[in-house]
Amino acid sequence: MRIIAGKYRGRNLKSPPSLEVRPTSDRLRETLFNVIAPRIEGARFLDLCAGSGAVGIEALSRGASDVTFVDKSRKMCALVEANLDLCRVPEEQTKVIQDEAEAYLSRSRKRNAAGWDIVFFDPPYASNYLQVLEQLGDTTGKLLVQEGLLIVEHHHKNGLPDELGSIIRSRTLKQGDSALSFFSMKR
Repeated sequence: MRIIAGKYRGRNLKSPPSLEVRPTSDRLRETLFNVIAPRIEGARFLDLCAGSGAVGIEALSRGASDVTFVDKSRKMCALVEANLDLCRVPEEQTKVIQDEAEAYLSRSRKRNAAGWDIVFFDPPYASNYLQVLEQLGDTTGKLLVQEGLLIVEHHHKNGLPDELGSIIRSRTLKQGDSALSFFSMKR
């Protein structure tokens, strides 16, 4: 795995040691960032189920102001930290949090944390991730800013609802077995 573009371009990242973790491929990451390129500069970015942190680090490389990495695994959080160190990312631009995605979002809502401009959610394909999507679609917590974007990576055969609360799917891109679904706030 490597960083594709931006100030950390070409840096190789450490990969997860287990085959249970499915990193976002370089090709799919490139597709993702080609789509969101106009929105990335200065964006607050949340990488949920971060794994190796490659997506969030790519966001930083391309100009995101800060990235919060959330993963339930202590080993994956250590891997994210190691990859941030490899790229020499300034600590003030990142937070690495070991937590379940749903629990983290729930606490963020209760704290009235500022919403994110872009949320990338890449849960294990076998997980029940609708509860997390419902939280992100709930406007009472403002987890996603009004003009924000939620991107969900999922198996192309796993159907996602087109609408959840205040978010609506605007686009789906398929590549191999993976798909990226793009959601934004209803207008």
